[in-house]
Amino acid sequence: MYRGDVIELQNIVTYPCLTITLPTHRTSPDNRQDPIRLRNLTREANERLKDEFGKREVAQLLANLEAAINDLDFSHTLDGLAIFVNAETSFIYKVPFELPERVVVDETFFTRDMVFAMNRTPRYWVVVLSEQPTRLFEATREDLDEVRVAGFPLTHGGPGGGSGLPNDPAVNSSRFRDEHHRIFFRSVDEALTEVLKEDPLPVAVVGVDRWASFFNEVTSNASQIVATVRGNHDTTPGHELGKLVWPEVKASLAERRNGVLEELGTAVGGQRSASTLGEVWRFAREGRGATLLVEENYHESAILDETGFQLLPDTGESGPNHLDDAVDEAITMVMSMGGRVVFVEDGALEQHGRIALILRY
Repeated sequence: MYRGDVIELQNIVTYPCLTITLPTHRTSPDNRQDPIRLRNLTREANERLKDEFGKREVAQLLANLEAAINDLDFSHTLDGLAIFVNAETSFIYKVPFELPERVVVDETFFTRDMVFAMNRTPRYWVVVLSEQPTRLFEATREDLDEVRVAGFPLTHGGPGGGSGLPNDPAVNSSRFRDEHHRIFFRSVDEALTEVLKEDPLPVAVVGVDRWASFFNEVTSNASQIVATVRGNHDTTPGHELGKLVWPEVKASLAERRNGVLEELGTAVGGQRSASTLGEVWRFAREGRGATLLVEENYHESAILDETGFQLLPDTGESGPNHLDDAVDEAITMVMSMGGRVVFVEDGALEQHGRIALILRY
């Protein structure tokens, strides 16, 4: 599941929309309980829908739910499962991060848990360069899932790829072939640019030296590339590829985190930073957040005042202005306004109250 899927879900408005989420397990014997837990949640959903709407009104939704569940293979699950169903359609996502056990009936699908989990999980893109074809994977740590968006997978059908070279002694075949390889990998980069507009994650590039060289010549996304893995992996399955790519990405991201901490030091000296959750929230709400730094395990609940700009201490009372995790809400707000978010080790931001914001101005 990538951010484009979340946006698609958020754009669906019809009543009722049913959302079911739960944690799942990858291995036996833990995964034996997953179907039972899902059936219990499904039973709860059935009862709530029938009580509110009547059996006839929700018959199609419940039929879609039953069909979706019957198609599930619980022998190949990850860490979480999300099911979104209404009378017109259904979506099921197995995700590599844990989700809470929840049933929500509303006029829109409940995506908050998905968004928060995605924000806090190391995610990146993997581009496997090849003529036949170039593939794109969405990655979460070692878990890779091939996606088919923005034209991916792309195949080189031009001269030197799918078609032959010109039989003309006046044409330098080698140069002609190389130029058309550049054209092909430029199209790969253009497709990648479209993906990054929607979900601007770090990128790992995989491929033999020749393809990587062509791609590096033409790419406009060099700043997003955090790792390069050499070798022919045209047919390497995602689960094998992840074992090769993730260590390189992990090391690179750690190095980048150190660089961001240095940026924060410079911003503090130039009075272009905010510290503590309350200050960070106010500046983020104003759209001034360029880079948000958060300790990995920092969570804090709060009450939002009527203006929306100030956080108040949590009194323990529930209500529309109660934020279960104001830190995650701040993360989502900064990202929605084009800022980036970097997670650092616990203790790295102690002097800033565990959270800091580098300001645009």
